[in-house]
Amino acid sequence: MPCVLGLDIGTTSTIGLLVRLPDEVLGVASRPVALSSPHVGWAEEDPAEWWANVRAITAELIATSGIDPSEIAAVGVTGMLPAVVLLDEAGAVLRPSIQQSDGRCGTEVGELRAEKDEATFIARAGNGINQQLVTAKLRWIARHEPQVFTRIATVFGSYDYVNWKLTGERVVEQNWALEAGFVDVACHEIDDELVAWAGIPRRAMPRKAASHEVIGHVTPEAAAATGLKVGTPVVGGAADMIASALGAGVTQAGDVLLKFGGAIDVLTATDRVQPDPRLYLDYHLVPGLFMPNGCMSTGGSGLNWFVRTFAGGEMAAAERDGISIHQHLDRLAGGKAAGADGLTFLPYLLGEKTPIHDPEARGVIEGLTLSHDIGHLWRALLEGYAYAIAHHVEVLNDMGHRSERFFVSDGGSNSHVWMQIVADVLQHPLQRLKGHPGSSLGAAWTAAVGVGLADWPGISRFVHYGEEVQPDPGAADVYAAGYRRFRELYRRLRDLP
Repeated sequence: MPCVLGLDIGTTSTIGLLVRLPDEVLGVASRPVALSSPHVGWAEEDPAEWWANVRAITAELIATSGIDPSEIAAVGVTGMLPAVVLLDEAGAVLRPSIQQSDGRCGTEVGELRAEKDEATFIARAGNGINQQLVTAKLRWIARHEPQVFTRIATVFGSYDYVNWKLTGERVVEQNWALEAGFVDVACHEIDDELVAWAGIPRRAMPRKAASHEVIGHVTPEAAAATGLKVGTPVVGGAADMIASALGAGVTQAGDVLLKFGGAIDVLTATDRVQPDPRLYLDYHLVPGLFMPNGCMSTGGSGLNWFVRTFAGGEMAAAERDGISIHQHLDRLAGGKAAGADGLTFLPYLLGEKTPIHDPEARGVIEGLTLSHDIGHLWRALLEGYAYAIAHHVEVLNDMGHRSERFFVSDGGSNSHVWMQIVADVLQHPLQRLKGHPGSSLGAAWTAAVGVGLADWPGISRFVHYGEEVQPDPGAADVYAAGYRRFRELYRRLRDLP
């Protein structure tokens, strides 16, 4: 049987997955990615590093699996959404990518809200006027980097960039275009007026492609760089959280996926188009379905920041016990009581996206005393993210979306302490996905569907359930009070000058 390759251009790592159809994972490979924050609220990466990772990962998977490159029938690429990558006419990258978690454009968001009625815009574009909007980021570039702005010939996202490197085709995938703010949801086409609002020429916005549409084929140059066969089909790809949700089997109303990657995503499936300014609206990979979702600015990236900044003194203890520093901190946090002895952590370390959409929000540690130690701090950080998840679930329920089954995936879901905290805050069981490969599986399966080798339901072969994390009813009152304090703390600090 043929193989398909899925690539995930993630915030903290690039991951490749090779699948032999219908259901055999031949290999997984990854490379780290450096996230740069040179100024407060900034989040940038180097697209050249993504491409270098793709070259290395693809070559590794072909070599270690022992397959012939001709056995790879199609490639699908997924990635963070909506990163902004800019090319000039010659195809040179004009500046580092501006990541989806970047919070530099608060002034521009305010200006855009003053120019357009947000309710009218949401009804047209499906998403609100917030820091996720690519128009706001382009306006920031026009104001602060005019020498870059005047040279823009192409605007697209992270996986669009990799698709271009593979095929030479400049195309934007449908969910990048939708979340970027360029699609009219009434007709599902890129809207010329919405593009003009960003100040770029219409020709700078490539055509929109469906996720499973074959957009091009691997060029001789890309084949030489990656080891792929010349002419291998490449599909439009997918937003990472949407690909992960498909790989988790989230296709029914009432199913909610909590994706613990570099950022934390909260996603559900529906057949209704219901724009709401608090969350994002995306296309599900299954045609006819949609995926209301929330995405925090940080998650795993926030935990990694904490480790770099505060945990240097614990490294020796972790090494002595033969465990990772994250596992060591989990062990310390697991010994602390629910509520972290009065500590509250607002994890708004890059501003925050959903559901508050506040690029000026900041991380806060409240209630700190001399009796607290690093275990309390780590627990408070994990609890802060759990409270932020609860806020998203509250919004989903307010919109009329049921929250009946919670699935957890990606790297953070391997933390027993963190998942127990989330279950206790939600007071709802969490279903772990056993051996879930994450977004790269959704990308690979989208490629298989695109070339007619699979159907959408077939991905269920990869959905295996692991441990179910049961909530502790004894923690309910502590966390209900903690959630109220979490929400009130932000409200009280929001309007401080």
